[in-house]
Parts: sequence; structure tokens; C-alpha cells
Amino acid sequence: MSLDQYMEEAIQLPTKVVAVAAAEDEEVIAAVVCAVEKKLATFILYGNESIIKSLLATRDNGYDVNQFVKIVDAKNERDAARLAVQGVSSGIANVLMKGNVSTSVILKEVLNKEYGLRTGSVLSHVAAFQIKDFDRLLFITDAAMNIAPDLNQKIEIINNVVNFARRLGITLPKVAAISAVETVNSNMLATMDGALLTQMNARGQIKNCLVDGPLALDNAISLQAADVKGIKGEVAGNADIILVPTIEVGNVLYKSLVYFAKAKVGAVITGASAPIVLTSRADSAETKLYSLALAVRSVS
Repeated sequence: MSLDQYMEEAIQLPTKVVAVAAAEDEEVIAAVVCAVEKKLATFILYGNESIIKSLLATRDNGYDVNQFVKIVDAKNERDAARLAVQGVSSGIANVLMKGNVSTSVILKEVLNKEYGLRTGSVLSHVAAFQIKDFDRLLFITDAAMNIAPDLNQKIEIINNVVNFARRLGITLPKVAAISAVETVNSNMLATMDGALLTQMNARGQIKNCLVDGPLALDNAISLQAADVKGIKGEVAGNADIILVPTIEVGNVLYKSLVYFAKAKVGAVITGASAPIVLTSRADSAETKLYSLALAVRSVS
């Protein structure tokens, strides 16, 4: 499957509603208009009504988006975040999307005990990359939320990404817990955690996936590299999901794929009661659109 195929699948589903917090942002509006034109979703735009209307007007290309967009005026970014989260938690909307609002503000509302989207699980970031000449989508977690997850947090991160991948139709995702090396070294925590996660998966403590680790990145994604090093197993060379040990590793890998490999990407925050599109201000409208498509597809 490719990101474009998931986009097409999402379009064929019953229409979903996306709540956008602080929608007064050019790239956000560009993604919203494109999504509406593709009939991917309808939107409730929370934020400064006059600015949002002005931005929508600049995108007028003869297609009437207003019938698919509702604007709800908000006093400030905190108000917009609160209203958007409440829209999702009440069932008015199916997906939450971050607009021109700081991440800390929207996450505070997501974690609100009264009306937030808490489930008891950690929130974790999942990015799906479409890489030229690579034979499958590659999921990477966690490049944006958890700084240095411990073993228990890694278990929850795996559960989040596996549940997400399964909703996208990958019935038995292959998870590689990566490190700098593929041998266990007591001085390298990532290798110890990788071995423990592998054993927990083998004993059924981590379900609905195959986990192997520690694996270096090359032998996680390349059968040739795995064969050269004599690494056997169903995950080696065939990983669908890369579990990174720290946010620094994930962030560098994410940006390397985007800027060096020119990969296409969509990303979603998982672990909440609804998918959250929490892209960076630097992300393109295309990335925001792919992220929306993955979020919509995952709530089918």
C-alpha cells in the first residue's frame, strides 16, 4: 500500500468530520481545501472567524468548499483547542487536527480529565513514509512525543502503532526495535530493551505483531544486510515498523527521509480515543493531507 492508496480508500469511506484547532493558518487551510475537493472529509474550523474566512477566500478556485466547512469563532488559541477537543470527545467530530496553536496548548486539552481524549495509554507519534524504490510503507515511532521511553512505555508505543497499522489493514505488523548494533550489550540500553521486547512478544505479552530486536537499521529493512550478518527471522529485512530508542534518533531519521530521500510522509498521534493530526508548522500541505488521509482511514 502507498499513501495515495490509503487516500483513495479513505475517500471511499462514509464521510468523517475533522475538528481543526486554530485553523487560521495558510498551510492548514490549503490542506483543508484540498481534502474537501477530494471529498476526503468535512471540517469544523475553530479559530478567528474573519481570518479563516479570508484564507478560504484566497483559495477560491471555483469549488464551493463552504458547504463542507463550518467555522466556529474562538477567542484565542486556548479556546480554539478546547472547543476542538470537546467537538471530538462529544462525537461531533471523528479526528482532531492541530492548526496554528502550540503543541503544549492542544495536548493540555487532549489530556483534560473532564472532556479530553485520554485512554490511559501513552500518546505516541507514528509516521508512515513512502520512499522511492522501497517496496512498502515504513512506519517510524516515536519521533515527536516520547523523549526517552522506558521499557513499559515502549510496550505501549508498540501497542499504539500496531493497533494503528492493523486498522490500516496490516494484519500482522513486523516491528524492529532498532539500536546501533544487533547484538545485546549491557552497556547499551536499547539493545537490552530490544531483547526483552522480543521475548515478551514470543511469550504473548505483546500481541498481534512480530517483534525482533535489537536490530540495526540496515538489517531491519534490508534482506541483503540481514543475510550478510547471518540474522534470521521473519522481521529481519522485512520490518514494517521501526521502533526507535529515543526521540533524537526518530527525529533525525524522520527529517533525513524527508529532506535527503524526498520521501512522502503522513503522521498521526496515537493512544488517544481518536486520531490526532499534529503536524509541524514546517510540514507541507501535502504532508498534512496525507496525515489527514491516514487519520480518516484509521477510524473506518
